[in-house]
Amino acid sequence: MMPTRKHLFLALALAATAFGLNLRAEVKLPAVFADYMVLQRDQPIPVWGWAEPAEKITVSLSTTPAAVTAVTTADQNGSWLVKLPPQPAGGPFTLAIAGSNRVECKDVLIGEVWLCSGQSNMAWVVKNSLNPEEEKKLAAANSHIRQFKVKNVTSGYPEKDLPGDWAVCTSDTVEWFTATGYFFARELSRHLPGVPIGLLNSSWGGTRIEPWTPPEGFATVPSLKNIHTTLLRTDPRQDEYKANLTKYLGELDQWRVQAGSALAAEAPLAPAPAYPPSLIPLSERQSPAALYNAMIHPLIPYTIRGALWYQGEANLRDGMLYADKKLALVNGWRQLWQQDFPFYFVQLAPYRYGDGKQDSTVMGDFWEAQSACEKIPGVYMAVINDIGDVNDIHPKNKQEVGRRLCLLALAHTYGKTGIEFSGPKFKAMTIDGNTLRITFDHARGLTTRDGKAPDNFEIIGEGTDFLPAVASIDGETIVLSHPDIGKPAAMRFAWHKLSEPNLTNAAGLPAAAFRAGEVPVIDYFQLRVPEAKDMTLVYDLNIGSHGSDIVYDVNNAANIKTFSRVAYFLELQPRGEPVQYVYVAMDAFTDDPTKIGVPTFESKAVFQTKVSNLTVLSNVKGIVNGNLLQDAGCIEFWSHNYSPDNAKAIPGASSQLYDFGDAISQGKPDGYGSMQVHNYAAQQTIFAYNTWKSGQSADLGIGNSPAGTGSAANTRDWTFNKNASNYTIKRLRVFVR
Repeated sequence: MMPTRKHLFLALALAATAFGLNLRAEVKLPAVFADYMVLQRDQPIPVWGWAEPAEKITVSLSTTPAAVTAVTTADQNGSWLVKLPPQPAGGPFTLAIAGSNRVECKDVLIGEVWLCSGQSNMAWVVKNSLNPEEEKKLAAANSHIRQFKVKNVTSGYPEKDLPGDWAVCTSDTVEWFTATGYFFARELSRHLPGVPIGLLNSSWGGTRIEPWTPPEGFATVPSLKNIHTTLLRTDPRQDEYKANLTKYLGELDQWRVQAGSALAAEAPLAPAPAYPPSLIPLSERQSPAALYNAMIHPLIPYTIRGALWYQGEANLRDGMLYADKKLALVNGWRQLWQQDFPFYFVQLAPYRYGDGKQDSTVMGDFWEAQSACEKIPGVYMAVINDIGDVNDIHPKNKQEVGRRLCLLALAHTYGKTGIEFSGPKFKAMTIDGNTLRITFDHARGLTTRDGKAPDNFEIIGEGTDFLPAVASIDGETIVLSHPDIGKPAAMRFAWHKLSEPNLTNAAGLPAAAFRAGEVPVIDYFQLRVPEAKDMTLVYDLNIGSHGSDIVYDVNNAANIKTFSRVAYFLELQPRGEPVQYVYVAMDAFTDDPTKIGVPTFESKAVFQTKVSNLTVLSNVKGIVNGNLLQDAGCIEFWSHNYSPDNAKAIPGASSQLYDFGDAISQGKPDGYGSMQVHNYAAQQTIFAYNTWKSGQSADLGIGNSPAGTGSAANTRDWTFNKNASNYTIKRLRVFVR
């Protein structure tokens, strides 16, 4: 009789028993549960892992006077979790997990656990900070401080485990600890004697904030819904993913049938349908959620006291949108941890970002966004504009960075009183004749660290630009003036990327960048365009303020019935430079007012045509100005991808350069996108607004774009420039007559 499959399985099982082998899955723990670990005190202690389905698991912690124990059973997938009761600080203990086998974690401490995350300034190690040799000597006394270092990995889906190791602080190991986290822990231990401190160091240099953010976080912030939608498309649990995969599998089945027929008939066959890119998980280092999935999610629900965050350089040009992204990060982490834990972060230090002559205010805009993050409950910023290095993006004085983070934690998490944790914080501005008076919170002992007058204050009035203010301290207030400004309207403080202001309080803590008042607005359209009075506003768009979506600040299209002329007025202000503007009008190329705005996919606006009676007025050097120019104008409006081929044979256009004669790629109607107006007779782009879905990374400019590098080398219409964030003002208005 031939043996059946049942007989073979029984024979293998008997053989395994005879040789003392165990076919059952062994109890396994996540990497974070290991020798030298630190568990959070005074909170329930989750312990989890994997075993054989339905296997009984016993978890015990050898605390004194008696061990604490919890028992559970692995679920059908082999996963299990228990929660040990809260424990006071102490140790060393042994954490034991028993099932079919026994696993022990030895030298376990119970104390305070902090998550340390962000990019290179959080990853920056003690070895590369100030006085490393002295710090190594001092570290011998800090064996109660321990670090779990997560290795750098990415994933398109939430992982169950991650690579990492615990290390006890010694003179040999401390040099590889996160410097910001370690000096925070060292300062904290001085105020919490006898309490161990654990650092979960999950950081990666050069990373944006989006990869650290879970999909659940993006879902809570309306301006980031596009990112959330993109992530859902790659999630196998979602209906859209299932529908798209089902559709693809159907197409593949049809192809297989066709392939069989072609094979039988010895006939040619088209290639198999390509796997939909939308189903491919986002696993690149800068992809949304890719670092959360691999380097944060496997740590949940390991109990922590709070989070320390040092990041922002990679998101520098996001402006105020960064505050929305920080909100998504905090919301997402807190939701998934099911802990409303505190979140303390570090202000970016002044640095020579970009060109030395440009982008002077890029840091002011970003610092403003960082300060706005403090509106999130339980979120606070450590200001470090006085201890940076404008020539080094990695300031070495991480000792003081850690101390200032600790001051925040002592005040807001540990309830320590009598500790000043903040520098002067803007409270209010009042106008008194030709002066401005600024009041502050946390202003006791308002002073300057160099004994000189307060610096880095600027004021502005009607008809002036921002000018350096004459500043003086009056009690706990600052008084500002300028001899050339009789009626000041607004002010700003420390708004230059190299600002290292001297204003502090008695505790020696500096003031962060801020601004106040209403900057006088000059309406160049009304002031410079003679026919302004004859035009009716249809659309008003503050470009980039809504993220990737086009949401008009004013939309009067429903009220427009007939029109004979269409006009566009674009204002751009490069950082630190005067406002540029261009007005361009033409005979109407459509009778539909919904198709004269940004040609989004939803608008169904597609125009590649010459236009009549072009009028151009601009203050940008090189732009050909003129009234009712004949045989000169053309527009390229579409949401498609496009190529430089001169499909419409526009006179003078190139087939190799992106310019005033390009070709629509019909294959993807919701693609890159072009909104361009040209004077082809002058071989000139009048203005361009491309890839608006990219928000602050859209292409934007007046006149021909300068020859760039890489993908922008062959463009004169701003294609691939991705420069919208370079402008502090970017406003587009559309008019009809």
